Amino acid sequence: MVISDKFDGGNISVIDASDPLNIQLEIKPDNASDFFQWFYFRLEGEVGQTCRVHIINAGQASYTDGWKDYKVCTSWSREDWFRTPTEYNNGILSFDITLEQNAVYFSFFQPFSHERHLDLLSWAQEDARLNLETLGQTLDGHAMSLLHVCGTDTPQHTVWLIARQHPGETMAEWFIEGLLEALLDRDNSQATQLLQTTEFYIVPNMNPDGSVRGNLRTNAAGANLNREWQSPTMEYSPEVYLVREKMLAVGGDLFLDIHGDEAL
Repeated sequence: MVISDKFDGGNISVIDASDPLNIQLEIKPDNASDFFQWFYFRLEGEVGQTCRVHIINAGQASYTDGWKDYKVCTSWSREDWFRTPTEYNNGILSFDITLEQNAVYFSFFQPFSHERHLDLLSWAQEDARLNLETLGQTLDGHAMSLLHVCGTDTPQHTVWLIARQHPGETMAEWFIEGLLEALLDRDNSQATQLLQTTEFYIVPNMNPDGSVRGNLRTNAAGANLNREWQSPTMEYSPEVYLVREKMLAVGGDLFLDIHGDEAL
């Protein structure tokens, strides 16, 4: 039995994996804060083997109401994900799996990897109506990427969208991916008409450091970016500082901050 989180967004600590029917794991806290709930790990064993997994510190997680009726996200391929029946009793989150293949992945929500983030930037910039700009670097050296989408030289309205200030809310970046697909669809007459009057500034991932590190809520320095907008700094919250400076420079008529919810 091999259990690992050594990949983009991974998070788990193995307490005891000696018995496949009583695997005991713990979620790690964010690297520089006490928040924790996001997990993502790979379990490898023999085909046909039944495993029972217990996350024994789920009762101390940041948002325990999120475990009500929760079902863990599961994938054999990391492309197609499905829900597995899950129990939450006495502070322990438990689920079973019979291995159809040697390795299986489990996650709090369906991951949106940094590689997929880069893929999103790559395919989106193929459209002539979109411009990709790097505002600066995060503490871990990731690019703070901004997408500007506009179909006219004289837009009447400016809309800002940012997503994933809290890195464990992966559904926020899935939303942005779907939004971009719709906005850039030339067969979508409503989107084409909208881009003739409105420009969009979109930050698909406000917290790339936290996303790669497997954090739930904070960046590499332990900053909750959602609380940093009043007085951000390059030393503690460069992500907010860089985006805020750009917003002040270009202005805006509407600002949308896309989040998820632990109880969804």
